[in-house]
This record gives sequence, C-alpha cells and structure tokens, in this order.
Amino acid sequence: MKKVTSVLLVMFMHGFFMLTASAQDGKAAVVPLPSVADFTRGTDGWALGLGLGVEYEPAYEGSDEFGFEVQPAGAVQWRRGDDVFYWAGESLGWRGLRSNTWLIEAAVAYDEGRDESDSDDGRLDGLGDADESLEFVLQARRAFVADWRYWLDGRLITGENGNLGIFGVGRRFGEQNDGTGSDFSVAVVFHDSEYANKDFGIDAGQSAASGLNETDLSGGFRSIGAHYNYRNYINENWQVFGEVLYERYSSEIEDSPISRNNYEAEAGVGFIYVF
Repeated sequence: MKKVTSVLLVMFMHGFFMLTASAQDGKAAVVPLPSVADFTRGTDGWALGLGLGVEYEPAYEGSDEFGFEVQPAGAVQWRRGDDVFYWAGESLGWRGLRSNTWLIEAAVAYDEGRDESDSDDGRLDGLGDADESLEFVLQARRAFVADWRYWLDGRLITGENGNLGIFGVGRRFGEQNDGTGSDFSVAVVFHDSEYANKDFGIDAGQSAASGLNETDLSGGFRSIGAHYNYRNYINENWQVFGEVLYERYSSEIEDSPISRNNYEAEAGVGFIYVF
C-alpha cells in the first residue's frame, strides 16, 4: 500500500508542476464548509496543500490511554468545475456538487487496523493484531439552501471488515465562501455485527490468550457524537485548522472488555501551506 501511495504522489506532483490552473470567474470553494478541505481557490486545475497536525487522541477505539501524535495534513486535488478529484494520504476519491445543494462523494480509504502494542498498559495483550484493509466510502450531503448554512449528511463505509453508517445534521458559521470559518455537526452511527466485533469483539482464541471474557456483539446503534471544525487563512498561503470530536458509545460497546471508556474524544490543530 505504501508503494502504491508513493507512486500516486509522484504522479500527482508531476501533474501539479506541469499543468497550470485556469481561472473560473472567481468562483470559490465547491462548498463553503470548513470540514471539506478545498485548496483550489476557485480555479480549475491542480491544487496542493501540505502541512502537519498534532492530535491528542486515544491509543485505540475504546482506550483510556491518551497521547499526542503528529500527522501529515493536506491533499493533492484536481478540479474541473464542480468536481474535485483528490488524494489525501490514506484516501483517494472524488466529490462533486450537484444542483448547488447536493455534495456527493466516493472514495477508497485505508484502515490501519490495530496492533497489540497500541496499548502501553498491556490492555490488548493476547488479542493479536487487527489486519489492515481497504474501505469504500460513499457520502451524500444535502444543504437546506444553497449557502450551506444547514445540511444533512449520510455516509456508508463498507469493506471486508463489515459496514458502518453515519447520519448527521450540521451548521456552518461565518459568511466566507472559500471553505474557511467553522462548522458543527451531530451524528448517530450504526454498524453491523462484523464491524462491531472488529473493534470490540473477543473470539474464543483471543479470550484464551488474553484472559478476557469472550464477547460477540450484535449490529445496530454504535454511538452518537459531535464534531467541531475550524479552518482559516493566516495570510495568502498559510492556513490554520483545528477540530474537536466527542463520541458516546452504546451500552453494548461500553460493556465490552476492550472498551475502557464509554466515550471517545480527540482534539487536533495544525497548519497547511496552500501552494
């Protein structure tokens, strides 16, 4: 997978420096939502934003161990009208605006899985490593009006490890149409039994090796969460971004021996240079 993404990066970078963007009559971001990164500055052609972010997050799903992690940020994008193709580290996809109030997105994403060593306190000892995998993401956002002040969101994540569905509602703050400002959303999350057991289930072999009770979860309601995003330009090229996420788990997940908390929370901040 690392070899594939490296080849893609070379291809995108070559295209970025060889092609020039054409003006699009001053049109701004495809949608003015800070949670949807758009580095195109309202022009057709290639766009690039690169930076770093620092996140304070749990060691794994359900963990009570928190720590800081530095991660790359940004994306390579190619825009034509109301369509944007992008590569953003662990996802490769397309998004497009339709009828000014529909944002449709499709992507292939990389799930890093989980390692026993993710827990410094040995909470995962005996559970083995969860395999890395590819996931397919389909998303649709529907704005109530064309300024995207309020919107509905639906997302399906599917792969060899099961299926996850997210349904939410959000509000945008600020008057900018360049994708900066802030937005806030609330969502409910559902999963099937396969996806639930990927993160919180314990089979017979894992139970014998870890000493934890065997746990088989059913599908259904997973969690309810809130998400706040912020994005703004410091100057013509430098952009600052931040986010805060809180997710409260269902009682079934809370009862799993893997879950040391009944919630997940994380916060991050970073900077991106937009070329």
